[in-house]
Amino acid sequence: MATTSPTETEFGEVSRIKGIVFKYISFVASIVGILALGVLLAYVFWDALGLESAGTGWYLAYTGTLLVPLLAFFVYARTRPAVVAGAFELFSMTLAGLLLTGAGVIILSIIASPAVWFAYFVTVVGPIVGLYVYGQYDRKATWVGLAMLGVLLLGPIVGTLGLGPLTAIGALLGSPGIYFLSLVVPAAAVAAYLSAERLDFSRRRSLGIGVGLPVLAIAAVPLVDTVPAISRSVWLIGLVLFGLPVGFAVANTVRSRDRWPAFAFPVILVLGFLAGEAVVTAMGATTPSPWLDWQYVTSGPSQTAAEAGLYPAIIGSIFLIVLVSVFTFVFGVGAAIYLEEYAPGSGPLAALTRVIKVNISNLAGVPSVVYGLLGLGIFVNIESQIGPFTYAGFGVGTVLTAAMTLSLLILPIVIISAQEAIRSVPDSLRQASYGMGATRWQTIRNVVLPRSLPGILTGTILALGRAIGETAPLIMIGAATTKFSPPSGLFGKLTAMPMQIFAWAFEPSDEFRYGVVAAGVVTLLIVMLTMNSVAILVRNKYQQEAN
Repeated sequence: MATTSPTETEFGEVSRIKGIVFKYISFVASIVGILALGVLLAYVFWDALGLESAGTGWYLAYTGTLLVPLLAFFVYARTRPAVVAGAFELFSMTLAGLLLTGAGVIILSIIASPAVWFAYFVTVVGPIVGLYVYGQYDRKATWVGLAMLGVLLLGPIVGTLGLGPLTAIGALLGSPGIYFLSLVVPAAAVAAYLSAERLDFSRRRSLGIGVGLPVLAIAAVPLVDTVPAISRSVWLIGLVLFGLPVGFAVANTVRSRDRWPAFAFPVILVLGFLAGEAVVTAMGATTPSPWLDWQYVTSGPSQTAAEAGLYPAIIGSIFLIVLVSVFTFVFGVGAAIYLEEYAPGSGPLAALTRVIKVNISNLAGVPSVVYGLLGLGIFVNIESQIGPFTYAGFGVGTVLTAAMTLSLLILPIVIISAQEAIRSVPDSLRQASYGMGATRWQTIRNVVLPRSLPGILTGTILALGRAIGETAPLIMIGAATTKFSPPSGLFGKLTAMPMQIFAWAFEPSDEFRYGVVAAGVVTLLIVMLTMNSVAILVRNKYQQEAN
């Protein structure tokens, strides 16, 4: 007589009530978390923008000219994913262009002189861009990736050793000539490539865009000279770093008819703001007295709250996060590729690899203050003699010391997330690539990395978000809490936005603790969210291509 018995696939009795309760508990928890975050951000923005001093007429004017049209647009775009994607791309690329332009002007014109930038462009940036372009056209050139890595490691050394003669050549060209050769000409090649490969433009149209960019740079110089606030160097930097991302977003939106309504979003923002200003002026309404204004982002710290500014800390944070991004992405992704694709699976080296992986996982949970002590010991206090070279650290509280310390802090997170992303690529794709005759490097470059890049960028975004808000490691390496001038180079002393905000939080004046600190928090959030939005956009692009 046959009997029935429970199988391994049975889940037992399912309680519908428990499922419903769990569903609504999760929903309520999500709503509470979102509301708590929204209230906190609203409170900070309220103080930073000085909205408590605005009159009723000001609120009514901007509600009618800006808020209501934006809400109508969101209601319209809610069921149209293409419009939402287009609006997000236009908004994020515009913010990215503004941030990149500001960072470019700061780094290329203030921190590093044009002649120094020319030296490192010749030895590092130019060769890497040239090798990348060559690798895109000749997919069989397996040596390109190793050559780029070699240039990245050896180029800064060559540039530093040849700084004298290279800066002399750069001085002969002048600042506009340097930026034209090092920014506009490569940007023209990038624009032509993006037009052909990403936007599917014809060959003639792509070449026209590539040629048009340098022509526009030169033709607009007489008009730029009439604007005292904009120099020729700033114009060339802005044309590339602002014009290229915004132009790509506009062209990408134009070529899809479903995305055309997305242009209403920037139009509503600009026209709504201008109309609101006109209405407020006509009504004579009381306007806000914001702490976050142009004076705040262009001035240094002061003992008077009304004159306090965050400019040196902004420069220090941008300088810092750029270096941390480069260090962690290159070494973190490189380590993940080796551990997942090249490390042996058996033998003594395999055991060593497993030990390394376990230690990397453990390092991801180490408190940040420990990394501050590590950076203090490795990059500041240790002195050693290596042949004819003497290593005595990078200095207390310098840009390079801070960048290396924060890179150590987030490197385990980047490595682990990159490993998981690489591991998620199906092994069948690798075997198919090998079956077609591809080498291991070709398989990694053309199969593994494109499909794992969204996950890699996600981990990198989260790690950089943590790094830009850290204070404990910076305190341990001797970074200044308050500094009245931006860093002058890699070995210059710096302060960062979290450090300056931390110092202001203990001022006895309420204006400092509420107004100035809130403005600093908002500035930090804007920089971080802009950086994250651009990285998310790039991640989504690669994710769509992989799918």
